[in-house]
Amino acid sequence: MAGNKTFTMIKPDAVADGHTGAIIKMIEEAGFRIVALKKTVLTPERAGQFYEVHKERGFYNDLCKYMSSGAIVPMILEKDNAVADFRKLIGATNPANADEGTIRKLFAKSIEANAIHGSDSDENAEIEGNFFFARTEKF
Repeated sequence: MAGNKTFTMIKPDAVADGHTGAIIKMIEEAGFRIVALKKTVLTPERAGQFYEVHKERGFYNDLCKYMSSGAIVPMILEKDNAVADFRKLIGATNPANADEGTIRKLFAKSIEANAIHGSDSDENAEIEGNFFFARTEKF
């Protein structure tokens, strides 16, 4: 059964380019309720902890460097079928392959600087949300 929460974060490129408000507007207009939200900066070490699952992959160090290069906006979102619906809203990882009107098609610069993260499963949504937010920060 699909869950009703997912995790996302607006990545440094999209925050730096001033797209945070437009992305949040799209998220809310798609029927998601924001349960938790903050603006923060990851240290390279904290980025490494978040992306530890990719530690053995060739892109890991560049990913950690990129994700700690500027402010991010992590969020927990709520909606029925949250993970699947959100992944449809953000579009393909490579913005060149993303459907028209998706967040990545509109705001991503490249496959690496692809504007936004979206959890790929209910289990990862919970893990990722708990990485960024204490229980008292979720409404």
